Amino acid sequence: MEDKPFDLAQGKWRKFLKRVKVFRFVPFVDFVLAAGSLATGKLHEKSDLDVIIGAREGRIFTVRFWAILFSGLFGFRRKGTDHKEEAADKLCFNHFVAPRAYCLRPPYNAYWNELYSKIVPVMGDEKVISDFFKANDWIKPPRQYERDSRFLGRGKSFIKSILEFIFRGWFGNKLEQALKKLQLRRIGRGLPQALGYKPRFVASDSELEFHMDTKRIEEMLG
Repeated sequence: MEDKPFDLAQGKWRKFLKRVKVFRFVPFVDFVLAAGSLATGKLHEKSDLDVIIGAREGRIFTVRFWAILFSGLFGFRRKGTDHKEEAADKLCFNHFVAPRAYCLRPPYNAYWNELYSKIVPVMGDEKVISDFFKANDWIKPPRQYERDSRFLGRGKSFIKSILEFIFRGWFGNKLEQALKKLQLRRIGRGLPQALGYKPRFVASDSELEFHMDTKRIEEMLG
């Protein structure tokens, strides 16, 4: 008989691989990586489903907008107001990176080394995923990309291709700036309440990171 931790992990992964398919419709997504407890295997019943999302340079706010919209339609996304029980098995969008921000910002510690050494690529351009790991050359031992059995492919769809065609060029640049202004305004309003212990927070044209409280990480290291 399989033990309970194995059953729990299998169930979480089944739900994740089903829900992450929503990214097939999100324009300008280059890759999706499973992170957090899903990657490290340190799961419990209330665990959410962390992802690192690779965005095309110059389209990071556009990616976040469509990711929130499509995942929200299906009730797949964890909201900032969700309690732990409500957040269970929902996608958590706490890290978007474009090529200039592929390398995790220091300081590096045992937690980040374990996490990045166990991240699971589940969708996207495999060359770009390889570039992501090459950029994170601080990982010990160095991580090279190898296709995992859970890899779902490039994540292309007709809807994604159409949206990328529509929002390319000048019109897409204008939309990106409008979405940037809107999202930064909303993030700024909620920031004072959201910030906790030693937060890792950044909102730029190449990176959006929302690890608002790292106390749990320090406790894991201690």
